[in-house]
This record gives sequence, C-alpha cells and structure tokens, in this order.
Amino acid sequence: MDMEYPKDDFMVLDVENAGTGRERDRERNRSMLDSAASTPDSHAVTLNGFGGRGSPRKSTPSNHRHDTPPSLHQHARNPQAQLNPPLNSPLYSSRKSHPLSDQDSSDDLALDAMPRAYKFPAATLPTGLCYDVRMRYHCELDPPKQRLDFHPEDPRRIYSIYKELCLAGLVDDKMSTQPIVSRPLQRVNARNATQAEICLVHDTKHFNFIERTKDMSEDMLVHLERQYDSIYFNRLTYASALLSAGGAIDTCRAVAGRQLKNAIAVIRPPGHHAECNRPMGFCIFDNVSISAKVCQMDYPETCRKILVLDWDVHHGNGIQQAFYQDPNVLYISIHVHENGNFYPSGPYGDHEHCGAGPGLGKNINIPWPTKGMGDADYLYAFQHVVLPVAYDFNPDFVIIAAGFDAAAGDQLGGCFVSPACYAHMTSMLMPLANGKLVACLEGGYNLESISKSTLAVTRTLMGEPPDRLKETSPTESGVATVQKVALYQSRFWPCLYPKDMDQEVMRSLGAERMHDIIRCYQSAQMFENHKMTNLWIFRDRICKSFEKQVLATPELIGAPDPFTKKFEMSNTWLADGLKYYVDWAARQGFGVIDVNIPKHLTDVDTDSQDDRTGRLSEPEELAVYLWENYIEYDTSALNIVEISVNKKEATTMPRRSFLSELGQLIMELCTS
Repeated sequence: MDMEYPKDDFMVLDVENAGTGRERDRERNRSMLDSAASTPDSHAVTLNGFGGRGSPRKSTPSNHRHDTPPSLHQHARNPQAQLNPPLNSPLYSSRKSHPLSDQDSSDDLALDAMPRAYKFPAATLPTGLCYDVRMRYHCELDPPKQRLDFHPEDPRRIYSIYKELCLAGLVDDKMSTQPIVSRPLQRVNARNATQAEICLVHDTKHFNFIERTKDMSEDMLVHLERQYDSIYFNRLTYASALLSAGGAIDTCRAVAGRQLKNAIAVIRPPGHHAECNRPMGFCIFDNVSISAKVCQMDYPETCRKILVLDWDVHHGNGIQQAFYQDPNVLYISIHVHENGNFYPSGPYGDHEHCGAGPGLGKNINIPWPTKGMGDADYLYAFQHVVLPVAYDFNPDFVIIAAGFDAAAGDQLGGCFVSPACYAHMTSMLMPLANGKLVACLEGGYNLESISKSTLAVTRTLMGEPPDRLKETSPTESGVATVQKVALYQSRFWPCLYPKDMDQEVMRSLGAERMHDIIRCYQSAQMFENHKMTNLWIFRDRICKSFEKQVLATPELIGAPDPFTKKFEMSNTWLADGLKYYVDWAARQGFGVIDVNIPKHLTDVDTDSQDDRTGRLSEPEELAVYLWENYIEYDTSALNIVEISVNKKEATTMPRRSFLSELGQLIMELCTS
C-alpha cells in the first residue's frame, strides 16, 4: 500500500511561548524520535494531534513496513547527536528538493515535517484604544434650555462611542457586556501635550491664547464665542484640548513603535479645522497634524512618510495647511464642497489645490458637488484614486482623520455612509504601512450614527471582516467628481489614468483644440450649403476665441485610448444637433447668426477648467458686440428664439426681455 504524504510543509504557531523557541523544539524532537524508535510497528507520527493536512496519519501495515535508515536510529540512541545533527541528517531534508518515493521511511517524513515556531510580530499585538473622561469637560458655558438645541460638538459624543464599545464586549471595563472578547482593546492613557509638540503645527501666539482661556471670566469666554468661527470655550477647554492632542500623540507613537498593532483614539475636541494661528470649526489644536509631526521626529527611519486620509464630511483645512508643502505627508480628503459653499467654505477644498513647492501632488481633494453621497460613491473614490495613489506613495504610517458626520442620520453632513462602508474603507487601508494605522476621531454629531460607525471601524481594526454592503452603484455626480480628480492628479501620479493633457505640452507639439479645427470645416460647409459667411469680430481680446463662429456646437462620439488619450479616427463621429435647425431657418428665408460657445476658449482659458467667471466674460462681450454691430430689427415685431439642444426646447421672448435675460442665457451657453 502506498503511503499518504502531506503536500506542504508543516507550520505550527505557538503564540504564547514563541520566545522560548529552541529548547522547546529540541524536547519535542527528542520525544518524537524516541517514540519512533520504541514503536517500530507503527510509523504514524502525529504532530500536535494532526498529520498531513489536518487529519490523522494512517499507519503502514506491518507487512509493508519500510526499514528505518541507520541514521535515524543513530540519532534516536544519541540525544546529543540529535541536538547537533550533521548537515546530511534527515533533520535537514526537504521534500521539495528530495521528492519522496516508496523507499523513503515514514520516520523520515515525520522528521522532515518537524514543527517550527514562527513569529508574527504584528498579528499577535493588541489593538489600542485612547479614551479619557476628562475630555468631556470642554462644554458650553450657557447651553440652551431646549435639549434639541445643544451644540452639535456635544461632550456626550465620546461617551456614546465608549459605551458602544463596552456593550460590544471589546473593552475590559465594569460596564462591558460579559463575556468580553479574548483579547480586549489595550487602553492608551491620555496625557497633556507639551507646548513644544503643539507648536510644531501652531504658532506660539495661538497656544498662548488658548492657554489664557483657563483664567478668563465666563462673560469674556461667551464674548469670544461670537468673535470666532463655530467655536466655544470654557475654563477647561485648554485642559481638554491638551489631553486630546496628547492622547492622539501617544496613540500614534504606540503604533509607530510597534507596541500596538493599530489603534483608535476617541478624543475631543476635534482638530482638523484648526489652523496655524486660529481655532475654528469646533477645533482647538490640530491633533492629527501634531501627531504626524511628532512621529516623524521620534521615528525618523521608520515613520518618514505618512498618509493622512480624512473622510470627515468637511474639508480638513487645518491639515491641508500644515502639510501643503511637505513631500513626506500625503493628505487625501473626501468631503462635500458644493462649489465652495459648504463649511469651511472657499476654494481651498477643490480638486485643483494639490500642494505647492516640494509638496506638489501630495494634497488630493475629492470634493463632492452636493450632499447625499453614499457608500458606493466613497468606495468608488477609494478604488479609483485613494488606493492607487496610497500604494504608489507607499507610506510608513497611516492616520485616519475619522470624522463620522458623513454617516447616515447626521444632519450636518447630509450624506448616507453606512457603518459597513466605514469598515470597508478601514479594511482597505490596513495593508498599508505594515498595518501601522491609527484612526483619530474628528467630527460626527448624531450620537447613534457615530457610535455604530466607530464600533464598525474598531471591530475591523481588531480583525473582524466588515459587514456586507447593500449599495454598490455610485451616483453620476460621484463618478464625474472622482474622474475629474483622477484626471487632474494624473500629472503627478503615474498610477492614475487617463492622463491629463497639459496645455503647454500640447502647444509645444503644435497641437490645436479639436473644436478649432471642426469650426473651420463647419464654416466651409455652412458657406457651401447656405452662403453663410464669417462675421469678423474686431476686438483683439476675443477675436481669436470666436474666429469662424458661423457654426453649430459639435460633439465627438468615440472612446479614447486611456493611456494616450488618442481617438481612433475611423471609429470617431461628429454629431451636430443644431445643423437641422440652421437648415430649417435657411429654407424659411430667415437671417441666421449661429454662434458656438465652446467649453474651453482658445488662448483664454488657463488650466482651471471650472472658472465660470472667466468663461462668462468673453461670451458676454461677444453677444453685446453682435447685438450692436450686426443685428437690425423692427422694434415692433422682433422676437428672440433661444434653442438649447441640451434642454431640447425652444423659447420665444419679446425683445424687451431679451437684454435682461442675456446674462442668464450666456451662462447656460457656457455650461452647455
């Protein structure tokens, strides 16, 4: 009977005694050899109760027993020889280099499959938790009487999260549900951050101002609330802010120094809005930025490059400011922007702010155009921008600015991200930086949403797989935003496709915009078919942009190559929807002026493709020029017909209302 042999090497992990190693292995080997020598009729040696692929090894019948090689008995009789076997000993044999045959002994197999102790330094470490009740002391001095009107940055936020973790049995605490998990969260004590640490990000004037609040009167503190942007103070604000920053620092240091596998810091007040010289947006000190700079100083060899992923629904203007010119910190923010109208407002959270100087390309904003984004939009952003860039950057450490105000149920955020989606995003970041990841709490103002979302992230950090997702199809606006970001950032990241076309490079190659070339063709066609001639614009500033504008709006239909951006001409079509309107008007004997407003104006546009103000001024000047120089009309009978292909409708308006509608009409033409 042929013997059954396992296909792979054995690997036994003894976590509890991995450090004792060699002596224990020698004793086990000696015991196995003695057993093999004393039971010659049975060659079934079981390792820790298992043989082969986890099932008991069958014994070889005595009438088919193979002879035991002399070397094996020699080592069985001589323990010293076993402890220091020669290199040609079966103890060093390998089944991969020496395939087994029917002549081999099962004892050779047993020795060859000798269990070994392997160390897994990261997997055996606990997940950390930073929480301190003293951070709740930062609260409003004069809260409103109606409970529903409490300030959204409520001290109960962190307590609700901690209670949720305890009820899930993840924390060794008296209030925890029993039984707790076998390896609960390892608590990290919060300490006060030092002035030197805080001033790595903030200036001394800012630190001194926050410090003085502990000695101010209540009337003065209430007065300060009205002077600053979305912030409140009390006499314990300074103490809570020091604990929040210090807790974040020591949590990050514990993970960077490999005392913890990963960790979550349930801290407040939050920090990602706090700028160098002012608090704002509920934030006092920029906890994440301070922690990142401290880790870079304390671990210069193992924590040089840091990825900061900010999924708070608001743009982290403070973190962006702190690292805007730093080539060693990659900041990625996914937030609602609403064209600069969503807090913290302004253009700084748009996709074109991508770093400066040596940090160019190391700042990536994914600005949602509206509220209402959900799981699929965030995962689409991760799959097409965040993960490719993160793996290309290859960080030594990862910090999540974990605001949960994009969670479903949060009224300030107005989005619909589920706890499962937060868990999936965390899971996708965990393979980076050898698992060195810390999530630091930022925003999130619905107590139930923030608690459930933080629990999902914490369970994932501890090794639990994320729950299944229900939503998998991103919205059109989400896809368009991510593609716009990827296109713009592709000039800095080789991993992003398709590549953006740099205008200066195109000019150096003698390239021209396709709509300029098509205008020439259509101008010739309009003249041949309808004797329409080009109207010259005698104004230097706009004549180049609207040269040969006797044509309709063209549309190219085809799929470009994602790498070269080139169209295959034989499979690309020119669709001209307005041609039929022009043909009809010409047949009716009407005078026709057909003006095309291209999306990007030649020699006028900069790289900013969304500068609506700049694009509006040129067409407006053109419309006024045409009205004053080329249009003659009977004031009693004139009607203006506006035809919009995108809207698929025609609108007739009296002459008197035309000029009042001109600005809006031009804006629609610019965006069509």
